[in-house]
Amino acid sequence: MTHTRKILPYATTILGAALIAAGFNLFLIPRELLSGGVSGISMIIGYFTGWNIGIMYFLINLPLIIWGWVLIGSRFIMLSITSVAAATLCIQLLPVQAVVQDAIIAAIVGGVLIGIGTGISLRAGGSTGGFDILGSILTRKRDFPLGSVLFGLNSIVVIILGYMDNWDAALASMLSIFITGKVVDNIHIRHIKVTAFIVTTQKHQMVDRLLKLHRGVTVIKTEGAFTHTEKDMLMTVTTRYELAELQKIIKETDKKAFVNIVETVGVMGEFRKNK
Repeated sequence: MTHTRKILPYATTILGAALIAAGFNLFLIPRELLSGGVSGISMIIGYFTGWNIGIMYFLINLPLIIWGWVLIGSRFIMLSITSVAAATLCIQLLPVQAVVQDAIIAAIVGGVLIGIGTGISLRAGGSTGGFDILGSILTRKRDFPLGSVLFGLNSIVVIILGYMDNWDAALASMLSIFITGKVVDNIHIRHIKVTAFIVTTQKHQMVDRLLKLHRGVTVIKTEGAFTHTEKDMLMTVTTRYELAELQKIIKETDKKAFVNIVETVGVMGEFRKNK
């Protein structure tokens, strides 16, 4: 079971990379549209120079991956490297062939495929490289939807295409990027917050591990109404994205802990406990 849990994020990331490559080669590239970010920059270079888009995608991602390794952590970047490598390979293997002739339909379907691929890669704990790494760094400091961040960053790339080539392709690319961002926000739910109330007899061990999530923890003294046994209740606010990790910590630390998890409408005051 533990072995499966370790492999599953990498398998999910590879699946996401395959969907992204399909969005590129079957919908966007045949119509000379952009996906935004590093892949969009790679496409612009490829369209105007004839250079291999997959290789350019890999090379431009390298410095961002190194930056992410320093600021975010090795597991995130290992999954990101897996995504970039798998996407590069799939782009090389999958033929560039137009599935649809209409640029708008290509932009919509391509945007959905790339959004799903990006979203499930982020849910697995990594990214698809490029601006996803930059967006993840920014959302660790500020609390807003990642898809909206990526849309803003990617708009810069689309404007470049508009000035260099034609605005019809640029606007169709903007539509694709917008759809990708919306799909990402529906799958990657880092900005949705939950509050966990944990009644445990293992206060110190639980607090030590919960603080590693970089969230604040409040300790409240409680007493069982029937047994009159004193226990500690820990309250912490985290995100839906980190909920699986929170549940894992609780189970490993105190299997008998009573946990109540509720969705949080809003938070005032300091939410993030940064390094």
